[in-house]
Amino acid sequence: MRLVKEIPHARYRIQIFQYNGKYIVKIELGQFEQTFKIGDTDVYGVEDVERLITDQLMSNTLKRFVEMRADWEKAFNEKNLVEK
Repeated sequence: MRLVKEIPHARYRIQIFQYNGKYIVKIELGQFEQTFKIGDTDVYGVEDVERLITDQLMSNTLKRFVEMRADWEKAFNEKNLVEK
């Protein structure tokens, strides 16, 4: 997997990789990450992929990160209750 671009952002670490005929957009926030895979024949290069990273996408990504954290905390708390 080859890193082709890192996009500066105040909140997230955003990276675009190219691997096996796909672009992979990886968005990280703390211990969580989300990835999006796009076939390289579906876009016209890395600049086209970068245009897909809109404010709306980032807003929705944040909502999913919040849900992921809640799910993880719930699972972790339930694990601790079972072990007691």
